[in-house]
Amino acid sequence: MPRRSETGAPGAATSAMQLTGAIVVRLRKPARMRNIELGLLGFAFLLVAGAFVLVEFGAIGHLSSHWAIYLSALAVLVLVLHVVLRVTAPEADPFLVPIAVLLNGIGLAEIHRIDIAKDWTGWEALAIRQVVWTAIALVLGIVALILVRNHRVLQRYRYLAMLTGIVLLLLPMIPGLGKTVNGAQIWVGLGIASFQPGEFAKVALAVFFAGYLVTARDSLSMAGKRFLGLRLPRARDFGPLIVVFAASMLVLVVQRDLGTALLYFGLFLVMLYVATGRGSWIVIGLLLFGAGAWVASRFLDYVDRRLVGWLDAFNPAYVGDQSYQLVQGLFGMAAGGIFGTGLGQGRPSITPLSQSDFIVSALGEELGLVGLFAILALYLLFVGRGFRIAFAGVDDFSRLLAVGLGFAIALQVFIVVGGVTRVIPLTGLTTPFLAAGGSSLVANWIIVALLLRLSDGVRSGPRVIIESDDRARSAVHA
Repeated sequence: MPRRSETGAPGAATSAMQLTGAIVVRLRKPARMRNIELGLLGFAFLLVAGAFVLVEFGAIGHLSSHWAIYLSALAVLVLVLHVVLRVTAPEADPFLVPIAVLLNGIGLAEIHRIDIAKDWTGWEALAIRQVVWTAIALVLGIVALILVRNHRVLQRYRYLAMLTGIVLLLLPMIPGLGKTVNGAQIWVGLGIASFQPGEFAKVALAVFFAGYLVTARDSLSMAGKRFLGLRLPRARDFGPLIVVFAASMLVLVVQRDLGTALLYFGLFLVMLYVATGRGSWIVIGLLLFGAGAWVASRFLDYVDRRLVGWLDAFNPAYVGDQSYQLVQGLFGMAAGGIFGTGLGQGRPSITPLSQSDFIVSALGEELGLVGLFAILALYLLFVGRGFRIAFAGVDDFSRLLAVGLGFAIALQVFIVVGGVTRVIPLTGLTTPFLAAGGSSLVANWIIVALLLRLSDGVRSGPRVIIESDDRARSAVHA
């Protein structure tokens, strides 16, 4: 009798039929992940709707009708995404979209609460803009899923991704195109609209790092000369990475964006370590980061001001200037306590930029420590699913790309929450999915789409396997 072997796809239901006494054909049944996703999406929308009801009753004492229309429109788009997944990626991870929808919806509810406090209505209201950006982000996520049917195609365009990332980083420096907002030159203005190209650059650079490191990791790991006990790579192997790293550091020096530079540096270092398995890269990276931070604090005035406002935040000499925003946010979270003041019943609007940079502080005030822990648990689950996709990846490129995309979200959350809670200096990054900002929202939904595509490749595995007595004779992959 022929041997029966596993298909290699987790949780896959299979059936077998004997053809000739020597060959067995095994066919996979349709995936059932989407039913789990649909149930979780329903639960997520119930929570989001409940958050809006609490905000409006808590802030104005009655429920407005137009928000039901906006949320219904978003629900339709999410269902379209769900249907597209059933057709194009039936075995994609069922938790990513519900988590992103829930975080996105909670952020919308809190931004709406701040609009009410500041009496912003119509197109002046940031929540309405955020609804529009959410719709755009979902549409672009759907387009990404349809266009990228095989994630391995991205590896072929790694140098194009590198060029795209560098161009996006340099766009705000072009005279007449770049815009300076709150002292940082990280925006590009196009008529009445503007966007932050650095948010999209992180996706392009993650693709480049994954594609390049897959082909060059052996050279980076074993070739080169030893210096002080460390093996340094050859210039021709390390050159493309140095170009990207130097371009990203220009963000810190010229565009005055400490948070984005730190995000790129961390992404660069972690993906290099994962690809080569050499702990020396972590040591070198930390030394370079320490040296760069010291030089920046000595020669860049705005970095020194941030460090002073962080280290001595409650000094009366700084509370009115450098550390005002930080102290207001800390007092807001302290007012929320363990269980919070309740949605719509706090005063988060008195903290500057509470709808964007300090939305974590606003949610901490109204949801309390328990609510913040729940939000952080959602991020932890999202990043964990990304790392799980990487661990089960079917090829080295998918593993590295999943690690890079998951880590980009994790590091961004750490930088934002660490800054708001005074663990590290403030950097100006936005909290993924929660904060007001169209560029960040679109980029993060594209990350969701890429992770969904990667996870479908992991789970689907071989769709048909023909095997004989001695060994499998052929395998046809999806």
